[in-house]
Amino acid sequence: MRPRTWVLVLAAAFAVLQLANVTGRDTPDTKNYLSYALSLRGESKREAAAATIDYVCLSAATKARRDQSVDVVRFHRPDPTERVTDECRRAQWRVVEPRLAAGQTGGHTVPYMTDRFMRIFEARPGYPVFLVPFISLFGVTWGLWAAGVVVTVAGGVLAFLILRTLSVPVPLALTGQALYYVLPCGTTAMRPMTEGLLMALTLAAVWGCALVLRGRRERAGLALVAGSLAALFAVKHSQALFLGLCLAGAGAVTVLVRHRRGRPPGRGVPALAGVGLAAALGTVLLARLLHYPSESDSMQDLLTGHFARPDREHPWREFWQLQGNFWVEWLRRQLWEPLFLAALGAGAWGALRQRPFGVFLVAAAFTGILTQAAHPDINIWGERLIVLAWLLPVVGLPLLLEPVVRGRRVALPAQGHADRAQSVR
Repeated sequence: MRPRTWVLVLAAAFAVLQLANVTGRDTPDTKNYLSYALSLRGESKREAAAATIDYVCLSAATKARRDQSVDVVRFHRPDPTERVTDECRRAQWRVVEPRLAAGQTGGHTVPYMTDRFMRIFEARPGYPVFLVPFISLFGVTWGLWAAGVVVTVAGGVLAFLILRTLSVPVPLALTGQALYYVLPCGTTAMRPMTEGLLMALTLAAVWGCALVLRGRRERAGLALVAGSLAALFAVKHSQALFLGLCLAGAGAVTVLVRHRRGRPPGRGVPALAGVGLAAALGTVLLARLLHYPSESDSMQDLLTGHFARPDREHPWREFWQLQGNFWVEWLRRQLWEPLFLAALGAGAWGALRQRPFGVFLVAAAFTGILTQAAHPDINIWGERLIVLAWLLPVVGLPLLLEPVVRGRRVALPAQGHADRAQSVR
């Protein structure tokens, strides 16, 4: 079969497997993005709240039923779906109803929490805009599922395209696509949150870097990087800032190393660095002009439990103390189960065999570390904040295996020739 056929086969297989979990993927952030999307579609606050609460409670009831079915003590009890759904709806409306009655109806999101907290989600229109056509065509439940499948499949296809642009053999490029689906990046991308779209756009920027650095359609590659960074601003402007800074840093490091070795930097590397720096500066300026929540707001949100407590008087001091505690505990847990660290190491090893592209890949993956460092909360589900770092093994591991595969492809014909010579003798 042609390579594109294998790409479609992998994508279709992944989509079919996701039918096992159409519901039960939501997180606390899901209702904010979903209500935003419903508002963009023209729903009133109360209609958006009703649809969002129905989805959240259906998910809660589904998880409760599944958990009870395998509970060694309670598996024979009556189906808890109706009870859990009713309890969930009462609890959700108990939070939303008073705020709606008090006139907290500004913005696009349903007021599940205070205005100050909801402003964080108001500054992220990109993912709700992406959801609108899906929930309009398929309804809320199947629309969120379909959106997750599309954005996750897109991430895997982008991994394949990056590797093929680097002239990696088709089987290894397909391996990169499969790795994206089976590693935590695929699981996280299927959740109805921004992370799937963030990873897809980050991979699109990395593909643009590959096009520029391989001398293939340089203008198109630069436009792809710039467009991805602009789209990231709409989805989550902190990621646009981090990626812009990291690409600029990767370009600066590459230029410096080449200068010391007496080699010209070429046009592509400085151009990518310039686009990254412009995006970072533009992100900061535009965020200020639009009055988006600042780093101070983010820090107070972290330290006050989403503004449930009074603001901290010395947030930076407490933040740095928490930062140190977090990474010590995070490293302890990683050493206990070192799969992630091993995958990062192997991915970096493979990536840096393809310099200067590998430097830009490492820089893009490093945005996951920066995102986690900005929110040192060990209790956030599934380490989803650091998930962008998994892009390094997705692309880097096939690059690490490439010399082995190419060596086998060269050795096999030689062995066949020797066998034929022996038979002649």
